[in-house]
Amino acid sequence: MKIYGDRISGNCLKVKWVCDQLALPYTWVDVDVVKGETRTADFLALNPWGQVPTVVFDDGRRLAQSNAIIRYLARDSRFIPADAFAAAQMDSWLFWEQYSHEPYIAVARFQVAYLGKSVGALDPNLFIRGYRALDHMERQLEATRFLVGEALTLADVALLAYTRMAHQGGFDLARYDAIRRWIGDAEAVLGLAPLS
Repeated sequence: MKIYGDRISGNCLKVKWVCDQLALPYTWVDVDVVKGETRTADFLALNPWGQVPTVVFDDGRRLAQSNAIIRYLARDSRFIPADAFAAAQMDSWLFWEQYSHEPYIAVARFQVAYLGKSVGALDPNLFIRGYRALDHMERQLEATRFLVGEALTLADVALLAYTRMAHQGGFDLARYDAIRRWIGDAEAVLGLAPLS
């Protein structure tokens, strides 16, 4: 299996973390998003959406979209609850992450950390919606250790990727005690070094 990805991307890191945790063999192929390498003719032939991550399996099949990839890779693993309703709750977080979290938290981070914009120059809506997402997570994590109960699932993998880097986009996590506790717990389960 080949994973085409950029290590600055939380969406790509999700796939790497799942593969590493499940000891799935892969070759990582670096694709530099900032340099526009997802827009080359060769990459667009591989993935017409022009996005990373993209996985090419040994049989030639391809899969894109980070949460679809991790959902497929982690089938029948400890990362997906055996209970059907809990698995559906996990899926709801995966959909929510891409619609209500990533477009604000990740976009702010990318613009500040990689495009060199100041936090003050960003669209204020990024922060309104981003803090709304963090508030929602905080409420859940005040009630449960992880997003779908007491065990880490793909919901946590998906949301950890950009939440742990939110400060790089100007988000202040100091007021989110439950989120900060959850970040530490999730990093420990995944064997990740805390970010500085």
